[in-house]
Amino acid sequence: MRSIRVPLIGVAVAVVTASGSALAPLPAPTASAVAAPAADGAPDPGSTRSLPLAPLPGHERSADPGTRATQGLPRRDVEPFSLLGVVWDEPDAELHGTAQVRTRSTATGAWSAWQDLETHQHDHAADPGTAEARSQAVRGGTAPLWVGDSDGVEVRVRPEAPEGRAGAAPALPRGLRLELVRPGGDPAGGAAPAGTTARAPGAAPQDDPDADEPGDEGEDTGTGEDTGTGEDTGTGEDTGAGEDTGTGGPVDEPVDEDTGTVDPAEEESPFEPGDTGQDTPGTLTAEEAAASAVNADLAPLGATEIPEAEAEAEEDPSDTTTAKPYIGPRPRIVTRKGWGADEKLREPGFLYTKSVQVAFVHHSATGNNYTCAQAPSVLRGIYRYHVQSMGWRDLGYNFAVDRCGVVYEGRAGGVAKPVQGAHTLGFNTNTTGIAVLGSFSSATPPAKAVTAVAKLAAWKLGLHAKDPRARSTLTSGGGNLYKKGTKVQFHNVSGHRDGYSTACPGAKLYGKLATIRSAAAKYQGRP
Repeated sequence: MRSIRVPLIGVAVAVVTASGSALAPLPAPTASAVAAPAADGAPDPGSTRSLPLAPLPGHERSADPGTRATQGLPRRDVEPFSLLGVVWDEPDAELHGTAQVRTRSTATGAWSAWQDLETHQHDHAADPGTAEARSQAVRGGTAPLWVGDSDGVEVRVRPEAPEGRAGAAPALPRGLRLELVRPGGDPAGGAAPAGTTARAPGAAPQDDPDADEPGDEGEDTGTGEDTGTGEDTGTGEDTGAGEDTGTGGPVDEPVDEDTGTVDPAEEESPFEPGDTGQDTPGTLTAEEAAASAVNADLAPLGATEIPEAEAEAEEDPSDTTTAKPYIGPRPRIVTRKGWGADEKLREPGFLYTKSVQVAFVHHSATGNNYTCAQAPSVLRGIYRYHVQSMGWRDLGYNFAVDRCGVVYEGRAGGVAKPVQGAHTLGFNTNTTGIAVLGSFSSATPPAKAVTAVAKLAAWKLGLHAKDPRARSTLTSGGGNLYKKGTKVQFHNVSGHRDGYSTACPGAKLYGKLATIRSAAAKYQGRP
């Protein structure tokens, strides 16, 4: 890849293009990646600890060649952490089995029930053949799980049972390790409001009064593949009207947001609208300044927030030669500075693609046991896990949305720019990845989160003249649904499972995509 030094507001920003020579790989994660202690008054920088898994007592390999040993970690005391996951050496290896954890709360001393980790995460990755995918630091791994402040852990990883008497159980991946992530403290000015507490780890999610009722809108059950004959123009243009005719239809808001308070208490975001909270340029590190400078046309250098903006002004009605832009109003976006990203963790430079034709919606699969005040900590934990544990160049998602509908900047490079992520294997080119923090296979996504995704999609797709109800053609970079080079038509707002055989973004969130498309088009002002 090529690196271009671009001076921007006094900051030299390395811009990495999507083709060219390879980037230098990240160093491989060590057995214990612990940050230096924070200076007086500075936030806790966070840390990652890596513990090898081994055959559990009583589960050693038997004489039967068709069995495999269960690996894990017996119950033990550990340094405090809040997020965990299991990783292994070979990034293309799949864990055919189950990975479960139990944790002990630092607040109560109680142990949680066994919780499952999402094991099939190979689909959340950089495209095959890219420098990021080829990095020697890249590893396979489960989805991370948010468990809250904990100081005890127990792990068991079981291979699938063999098929038939003569069948052999699949071997577990080599080099299994438990990653314990302490996300670190909130950045200055980002303290959480009082009175917000986490649910007990492993507790069943309670009904959220702010959530959609199942079936209140037309559910999207399609595969995302268009069977028409629309040709790939190579320009990223929509290949047809592609209007969503589901029962959801255009609405003023995709869901009812006035149905009561949020369990466990009425929650508020720790981020107050309109307060950009910027630092003076002299207090920023070089890495922080570079990450902030790419948003300089939207917010001051060092800003913790990019403010909400009105929809793009319509062109002069007397000008009949210029088309209406149909760009939705920009939502308020908490910057990487705002949620406390440690910019020294990621690789330098930014990776761009040509445009944004499709927005892929994801769930983070990190569980729903967090409050809105904890969302920045959850995001810092995912970021640290993606970079230090999985070996990626940066956070995989372009944007994140929490349960209160707050939008966060994801992978560095500029929220208005076509930053290439690592979220949908095979389709990271000319797309953007939006992850809702939580797990939505059986839990209904909160109304505010659904609304926020629609607003974000209306703005981001509108910047590239994309109708959220239409379809666009993408070329596969390789995956388990479409081999490399296959041209595929997607809804401009699609689910991760449309491009790869996966449960993501969960059945309940996937069922809201028709609503999101219709609402996003309305936010753009489309008829």
